[in-house]
Amino acid sequence: MSFRLSQRDKDIIAFINQFRAVDRDSLVDLFFKQLKSPVNACNSVMVRLYRLGLIERTQQYSPTVYLPVDAKIKKNSQKILHFLSILDVYKQMCSYSMPKQVIVEDKPTGRKGGIEPDLFCIFKGSPFWIEIQRNQYSEQKMQAKINLYEEFFFSDEWQALHWQPEDRSAIFPSVILITPVRYAVHSDHIPIIQVASIHELMEKYKSSAKQQRDVRPITSSSASGIRINLT
Repeated sequence: MSFRLSQRDKDIIAFINQFRAVDRDSLVDLFFKQLKSPVNACNSVMVRLYRLGLIERTQQYSPTVYLPVDAKIKKNSQKILHFLSILDVYKQMCSYSMPKQVIVEDKPTGRKGGIEPDLFCIFKGSPFWIEIQRNQYSEQKMQAKINLYEEFFFSDEWQALHWQPEDRSAIFPSVILITPVRYAVHSDHIPIIQVASIHELMEKYKSSAKQQRDVRPITSSSASGIRINLT
C-alpha cells in the first residue's frame, strides 16, 4: 500500500512515540486547535493513521488514548495514566514557554538503580528533572530518591550529557517534585522544588519576581552555583 503522510501526520506519530500515551484532546490542543472544527479534524486524522497501522489506540479511556505501534504496555495498564500525567505537565509548560530537549522517562546514568526522572527538559532557559508523584510515598523513600540525585551530582558524569551547553560551564538540573504532598526532603547541593503543578511553580516565581522586580530578574541558586531562571 502506498500512501503519503503530511508533515503533521509525521509530527503526530513522532509525538505519540515520544510520550508513549496521548489522549485525543491533547492532540486537538497541540495539533488542530487552529482549525475550524478541531475535534472532527483530529478524529479523522487519527482514524486514518490507525487504519494505516502507524499508531495503536485504546478505547478504555474517554477520549481515546493513542499509543505507539510497538507499545510495550497493555491497553488497560495503569502505566497509561502515568504517561498521561507526564503529558499534562508538558502541556502546562507549553502554556508558558515551549520546553526544549524533552526526554520522557530520562535515564541519564545509563544504568539500573540510578536516577530515572519522569521528564527532562530545558524550560525557560533552565534544565529540570521532573518527578511526578501520583501516589503518596514515605519521606524516607522520597529522601532516598533525592540521595540518588546527589550521588549523580558528585559523579560528575552529568557534565557530559548531550544537552549541556558547549560555550559555558555544565549545569546540573534542578529537581521538580510534582506532588500534592510536601515532603521533608532536602539537599545541600541541588535545588529541590516541590509544587502541585507547573501552574503553581510559575505563580510562585511570578510572585517572587514581582517583589524583586526593581532589584534584578528572579533567579534561585544553590551552593553549587546552579541558577534557575523562570522569568
